[in-house]
Amino acid sequence: MMEKLKLYGKEFHSRLLVGTALYPSPAIMREAVAASGAEIITLSLRRQSPEQQQGKMLWDYIRASGCQLLPNTAGCKTPKEVIALAEMSREIFATDWLKLEVIGDDYNLQPDPYGLVEAARELVKRGFKVLPYCTDDLVVCRKLLDIGCEVLMPWGSPIGTGRGLMNKYNLQTLRERLPDTPLIIDAGIGAPSQAAEAMEMGFDAVLLNTAIAKAQNPVLMAEAFRLAIESGHAARKAGLMLKRQTASPSTPTLDMPFWQQTVSDGEKA
Repeated sequence: MMEKLKLYGKEFHSRLLVGTALYPSPAIMREAVAASGAEIITLSLRRQSPEQQQGKMLWDYIRASGCQLLPNTAGCKTPKEVIALAEMSREIFATDWLKLEVIGDDYNLQPDPYGLVEAARELVKRGFKVLPYCTDDLVVCRKLLDIGCEVLMPWGSPIGTGRGLMNKYNLQTLRERLPDTPLIIDAGIGAPSQAAEAMEMGFDAVLLNTAIAKAQNPVLMAEAFRLAIESGHAARKAGLMLKRQTASPSTPTLDMPFWQQTVSDGEKA
């Protein structure tokens, strides 16, 4: 059994966080979330408007799922937009948890590091539990921690690309330099093997959406990601072998083969 994931003082059994967008239907989204085992689900206030009864079926399920809601500020480009959306989100979804996104470039949806830090500082002052979507820049990550963020979500690669962990050096550096900070890989994961690799590197969890929602069979893919993350986490805890430059026989050749030992013993007898 996996050890629990602890974020902002709350414990979770699952280390997979999933989004709720892009599914073929609300029913398939519901089945996929259940198959993933996720206990934290993200949603966008810009796509969900429960006060106007838009997407009622989807909202009814999300509300009844019992999952920790993690509203995001997808599409925001300035701290001012973020603050306004965050306050609306807290009122409508009744949670102060927030996935902070401040997009700085429309081409690759890269977070704006300056806007991110500015928005995070204000949100923390207002009592939000901020989970910032950031790049793998160590300096930016440290600034986010300094202003009160307790969890960081560096990207594996740009949102929706499915390219996996593009800069493993930077990600490994984050893991080694911030050993006590919960780090969740957010964005760019396209295959269960990539999620397993992130867990093997020591990351605490993975957040993804497109890879499940756009799969030919989202429910089966959700299960595949759940198993991959459990496997990767177990492998990390078990201890991976060190890589070597040269080959090393997996069967020891010490001493004499057993059949020769028998012949030799018989001869002695």
